[in-house]
Amino acid sequence: MYRILVADGMNLDQIENLKELGFDVIDKFYDGEELGLMCQDVDALVIRSKNRITKEIIDKALEGNARLKLIIRSGVGLDNIDVKYATKRGVKVMNTPCASTRSVAELTIGQLFTIARYVNIANVTMRQGQWNKKNYIGTEVFGKTLGIIGLGRIGKEVAKMASAIGMKIIYYDILGEMKGYPRYKFCSFEEVLANADFLTIHIPYDPEKGYLITKKEFDMMKQGVYFINNARGALVCEHDLIDALDEGKIEAVAMDVYEEEPKINLELVNHPMVSPTPHIGASTVEAQDRISKEIVEMIVDYFHYDQQQIAL
Repeated sequence: MYRILVADGMNLDQIENLKELGFDVIDKFYDGEELGLMCQDVDALVIRSKNRITKEIIDKALEGNARLKLIIRSGVGLDNIDVKYATKRGVKVMNTPCASTRSVAELTIGQLFTIARYVNIANVTMRQGQWNKKNYIGTEVFGKTLGIIGLGRIGKEVAKMASAIGMKIIYYDILGEMKGYPRYKFCSFEEVLANADFLTIHIPYDPEKGYLITKKEFDMMKQGVYFINNARGALVCEHDLIDALDEGKIEAVAMDVYEEEPKINLELVNHPMVSPTPHIGASTVEAQDRISKEIVEMIVDYFHYDQQQIAL
């Protein structure tokens, strides 16, 4: 019988589904060395963003006659897992890149309206007893240019939604121009930065490349651009972002991700022109349901589990 440790990242109904399919499931959060020890006696590990699977944890998990063969990240990003080292040690690492696409895209569009109309700061000041109606003259998004860095699954969904509300779409993707999207204009990275009224990034973080956006890139942008980051916090230098806000280069920012999570940069999140959320892009009932179902399918497929033989 295959044993699965669900340290984080699955709905209870799909955990029960795994059990009904004949898997031995441990549903409990572990971290650090304790997680490594627990992994010595399981075939697969499911985590979300709380856990960091380092070289040390992988080594601990594989001590002796260890069973661990599969790590599944409940979500898209794999930056909390040392994927190269896990692969080197014979452990396959997988994620669920499709399940949260719609949810992250919807949050992005919601944030777009929030910062365009100063909804966040207006909400804060009203709770402080202030009536600052004349201070919050926003802008319509219709007819504005949305620049998208990364036209992958999420980027495409954001582009579709933004186009439907009358925005012009320009984009840059490392893979080049995407076929089948004639309404969206492919540009160089620098051209997107220079021409976007609203800018959103949807690419993975590469630790070897480091920051995507620093002072150099902020200086290329339009004066008063609106900026959204729902990808990874380490893509953007927070120090330079604060400077760009203070100088008025960036009119307002919406962000769901941060350089260090869950550590909070209070100077950044308390800035009046920042609308922060605590990494809730995939936090919808629908996304979590899809993610959990996808994990069950991955586990069944990986172990070639013949459901007709479960009772044996």
